[in-house]
Amino acid sequence: MDITIHAAFLPQNDPDAALAFYRDALGFEVRNDVGYHGMRWITVGPPNQPGTSIVLHPPAADPGITDDERRTIAELMAKGTYGIITLATTDLDATFERLRANDAEVVQEPAEQPYGVRDCAFRDPAGNLIRITELR
Repeated sequence: MDITIHAAFLPQNDPDAALAFYRDALGFEVRNDVGYHGMRWITVGPPNQPGTSIVLHPPAADPGITDDERRTIAELMAKGTYGIITLATTDLDATFERLRANDAEVVQEPAEQPYGVRDCAFRDPAGNLIRITELR
């Protein structure tokens, strides 16, 4: 079987802030930017991986979500426990400094983990946890 990861979804509650983080701070290219009824879905991805994208979506756009569920999603996003993604780089220190220079919220500075990786962590403007692992 030949299966690849095409897209992952992360919620965003401020499209312009999300765009600034993923495009300007991380260096991802914008693949799509679609508006519908006052909401925006922005698709971004690493320039060297044209087949893999992150869709930054309005978190409660699904018409099947209740008002209580929308409140719960907003609470989880505010706590930073709703969306998580792990990225990888060959130069963790330079990536960390670039994100810090772009005022990204630092959760963890680069560190060796007991499970055998060196990584760091940030929160994007919506509160999603972004872990970045160093490739060795």
